Amino acid sequence: MGNLDLIIILTTAFLGSVGHCIGMCGGIVVAYSSTKIDQKSSYLQQTASHLAYNFGRVSTYAVLGGIFGFAGQVLAFTPTTKGLLFVLTGILMILAGLSLLGNIKFLNSAEWSVSKYPWYQKSFKKLMSDRSYRSFYLLGLLNGIIPCGLVYSFAIFAASTADPISGALVMATFGLATIPTLFFLGFITKFLQKGSLRGTMMKLASLLVILYGVITLYKGYNFIAHPEMMKERMDKMHEGNMDGSLTGQFNGMKCAPGKCG
Repeated sequence: MGNLDLIIILTTAFLGSVGHCIGMCGGIVVAYSSTKIDQKSSYLQQTASHLAYNFGRVSTYAVLGGIFGFAGQVLAFTPTTKGLLFVLTGILMILAGLSLLGNIKFLNSAEWSVSKYPWYQKSFKKLMSDRSYRSFYLLGLLNGIIPCGLVYSFAIFAASTADPISGALVMATFGLATIPTLFFLGFITKFLQKGSLRGTMMKLASLLVILYGVITLYKGYNFIAHPEMMKERMDKMHEGNMDGSLTGQFNGMKCAPGKCG
């Protein structure tokens, strides 16, 4: 995952957290804040509870990213199939971006409400009555599986990496970038719930998803049109990483006095 990928992921996730997560997950944050957190407890205890919840979400996202990354790895076994994967994910990302903008209903048709299932409702109710840090973490895990358009968009990102570890990193980065908004929700709820601000942030996030979809399509075109060139480039990058790692190891070794040279 390159610097451009990381910048786009962080920026899109943060903008999306203001434009989308406040509406999607804000209710849960407000609910557990008023029900599970004792307002008389110390600021440190309240902070630990919020962090436990958010790291629960990030854990779920990382696992989902690993699964989607593995699925992409299975499909991308040659430069050509990798190119086809990039083309497919590029198209899906563009459709996802347009759906987040509200122009089409691509993501709406794929979403379903996990929260309607009895097992989810039972688990949610049980966790809401518990005030342990473990319950906050488990509540975050549970919330992480609620499907939404923004999560789908980054799951597609993860699949395009064609690697479980990279896929997990994509989704974990996405989750971490959404923490600030949800963490400070209690302090800035009125400000963030202004329709104009949320709408602007969501549009910017959607446009970034579409932009990355176009970039991914271009990558796919290169892999399909020039498979040998792309394979050679990937091999050189891999060799460069290996050489750099070995060089770093040798440079890090120190000779004992009188034993060098």
